[in-house]
Amino acid sequence: MPHSDRSLAHLVPGQEARIVAINAEEALHHRLTAMGFRAGRALQLIRRGAFRGPLHVRVGSTDVIIRRRDAQSIEIAAAQPA
Repeated sequence: MPHSDRSLAHLVPGQEARIVAINAEEALHHRLTAMGFRAGRALQLIRRGAFRGPLHVRVGSTDVIIRRRDAQSIEIAAAQPA
């Protein structure tokens, strides 16, 4: 399956995607993994904060607020149809 060069920070509200990889330094990688961000997991962008604020993301059944800077380290691909 081809990899995407898109990051979570580029999704629009309501759009769904699949996590391909987390390209972050070790501490951030561990923090994201603890919040449920793992390769292969589906996610959906719920909303974007105003003025380049944080992103509200749903990973599985968990809602997470994440900084845009951190979201840029999460590589995504289009969600696979069910």
